[in-house]
Amino acid sequence: MPIYEHECRKCGHNFERLVFSSDNGKCDCPRCGSEETKRIMSCFSSRGTKSSEDAPSFGATTGGCGTGGFS
Repeated sequence: MPIYEHECRKCGHNFERLVFSSDNGKCDCPRCGSEETKRIMSCFSSRGTKSSEDAPSFGATTGGCGTGGFS
């Protein structure tokens, strides 16, 4: 069961929710209770099998959003 990020269209609150197949995509905002929510694009991290010699020399090597070490 995946965890999805959501945003409330009414109050703007961002939250994560574990989604069950029986939920049919419905998700209420935990802050205001509105049913007007939308799923938003999530960042994720992955770890490859490369050795540290193959890793890029900038910032974090595990990936994800905003962890590239760029300035």
